[in-house]
Amino acid sequence: MFFTYLRRELRRRRKAALVVASGLALGIALVIIVTSVSSGMGKAQEKVLQSLYGLGTDMTVTKAAESTQTAERPRFRFDAREDGSEEEQSSDRVMVQGFQTLASSTVGKVAGQDGVADAVGGLSLHVLKVSGQFTRGQVKGGEGGQSGPGAAQPAPQDRVQGGGADFDVNSYSVYGTDVTEPALGPLTSSEITSGRTFRASETDAKVAVADSAYAKEKKLEVGSTVTVKGTKYKVIGIATASSGDAAANLYVPLKQAQTLADAKDKVTTIYVKATDSQRIDSVKSAIQKNISGTTVTTSADLADTVSGSLSTASSLAANVGTWLSVAVLVAAFLVAGLLTSSAVSRRVREFGTLKALGWKSGRVTRQVVGEAMVNGLLGGALGIGLGLAGAYAVTAISPTLEAQLGGGGGTGAPGAGGPGGGAVLMGPGREAAAKTLDVALTAPVSLTTVALAVALAVTGGLIAGAFGGWRASRLRPADALRRVE
Repeated sequence: MFFTYLRRELRRRRKAALVVASGLALGIALVIIVTSVSSGMGKAQEKVLQSLYGLGTDMTVTKAAESTQTAERPRFRFDAREDGSEEEQSSDRVMVQGFQTLASSTVGKVAGQDGVADAVGGLSLHVLKVSGQFTRGQVKGGEGGQSGPGAAQPAPQDRVQGGGADFDVNSYSVYGTDVTEPALGPLTSSEITSGRTFRASETDAKVAVADSAYAKEKKLEVGSTVTVKGTKYKVIGIATASSGDAAANLYVPLKQAQTLADAKDKVTTIYVKATDSQRIDSVKSAIQKNISGTTVTTSADLADTVSGSLSTASSLAANVGTWLSVAVLVAAFLVAGLLTSSAVSRRVREFGTLKALGWKSGRVTRQVVGEAMVNGLLGGALGIGLGLAGAYAVTAISPTLEAQLGGGGGTGAPGAGGPGGGAVLMGPGREAAAKTLDVALTAPVSLTTVALAVALAVTGGLIAGAFGGWRASRLRPADALRRVE
C-alpha cells in the first residue's frame, strides 16, 4: 500500500518532484566538481613538490650560507702559443652549488634522530666550461716590410689584421648521489627510460646518468662519454623527470662528485624520510635542536613557496568554491523543504480524508517523508551524473596551470631550504629565482566523493521530509471536511 500510494503520488506530481530533485542535483553536482577539482589541485601540487624533493622524501637538511660570505669568481687561464697553433683549448671549473657544505658525518647524526627512518646525503655541483681557440693575426704589409703570419719585423706602414679569440661558455649541473640508497634522493623523481640506474657497487665508478632533456640537447645516449674536468664518464642511463623538470643535468656517484669539487666527505643536502608522516614536525624540531646551524625544510614549507596560477586556483577552489558549494546546498535544502511543505498544504483535504479513514499521523508523516526521500535520491542521481560530467570535462580540457617556484635567499626561508640548496634554489642544480612549471589540471572523482554525494542526497530528502512531515502531522480530519464543496 505504501509503495503503491507513493508511486501514484510521485507520478501525479511529476513537475514538483522534478523541481525539488533539480535543486538538490545542482548543489550535489557543484560539490562533486569542487571536491574533484580541489583533489586535482592537490595532485598537481604534489607533482610539483615531487620534482623538487624526490619520492619518499619528507624533509631536507641544509646549511644556509652566511650573509657575509661572498662567492669566489671562477678564474680561467689560457696560453697563447708561440708556434701559431690554433688548437682548441678548454677549461672546466667545478663549484659547489648552493648552501654551505655539511660534513658527511652529519648524515649519520640525522639518521640517528628519533623518528627518522632513513637519511642520505647528496652534493650539488655547478660546472662552468669555457672552450675555444685563439687565431693568430696576419700582418698586411707596405713597402719594405714583411707580411704573413711569420712576419718578424713589420714595417711602420704595416698593420695586423684578423686574429683574436673565439670562446664558448657552457654551464650545466651535476649531482652527486649516494648509489647505495637508491630509494631516497632527487633521482627517485625521475624514471629511467633508457639503460639502467646506478648499482650499489658503483660508489666510486666513473659512470653517469643523464637527464633526457640534457641528453637530447647534447646528443647523448647510453654508452656515450661525457667529460667533466678532464674525467670521462660513461653514460649508463637516461632519466626522464616525472614533472618534466629534472633535478640536475647529470648524476654521478657521490664520491666522484666530491672528487670533482675537491670536497672530500662533504654534502650540500641531506634527504630525510620519517618513520611516520604524523611525526614530521617533531622530527624537524629535533634535528634543528640537536644539530646546530642546519636548516630543515619540509614539503609543507616548499608548498608555501609555490605561487602562480596553481596557487591562485587552489585558493579559489578551497575558499570560494567550498563556500559556494555550501551556500548552494543550503539553498537547495531549504527550497526542497519549503516546496515539500507547500505541497502538503495543498493536500490538506487529501490527508484529512486519509486520517478520517483511519490513517494515523505517523503513517501520513512516513508517506510524506518517503516521497521526499525519493525526490532526494533522484536529485542525488542527477547530481552525481552532472558532477561526473563536469569533472570529466575539466579532465578532458586539462587546463594548464603555472606553478612558480621561488622565494627565499639562503637564510633558511622556505624555498631557500629546498633540496640541493642555493641562494635561491629549489632543487639540486636548479637555479629557481623565477622557475616556472606548467602542470595540467585534472579532476579525479573518488569513491569518497560519490559517497558524499549520496549522503547529501539522503540528507536533502530527510530535511525536505522533515518540513513536510511536521506539517502533515498537525492536520486534523475536520480540516478536510471544511474544504469539501
